[in-house]
Amino acid sequence: MCVCSLLMNSNTLSAVDKLKDGMGNYLLRPGLTSGMPDMLLGYPVAIDDVAMPDIAANSFSIAFGNFKLGYLIVDRIGIKLLLDPFTAKPLVLYYAYRRVGGGVANSEAIKLMKFA
Repeated sequence: MCVCSLLMNSNTLSAVDKLKDGMGNYLLRPGLTSGMPDMLLGYPVAIDDVAMPDIAANSFSIAFGNFKLGYLIVDRIGIKLLLDPFTAKPLVLYYAYRRVGGGVANSEAIKLMKFA
């Protein structure tokens, strides 16, 4: 069973929303019930306005694949806490951070669509 989905930004989604098939039916089916994503050609659509570019010449604006298999998120356990007693005397400043990263684990699981 493929857990594939499409990833694009909201401007690309609005352009895809206007596409119809040969019988005049829209390709994008909006998720009408709560918790259901929009469906394009039977696959769920996810929106990411930061990572995905708008449709332009030579842009990779739509990604398709199994993102759970193709992308790995690494999350270090715990939060680091640093004390700074020198910057704002007589107050003590606290800095907290957490190490999180990610990257492509399987490039065969995700494909990008290039626009001309």
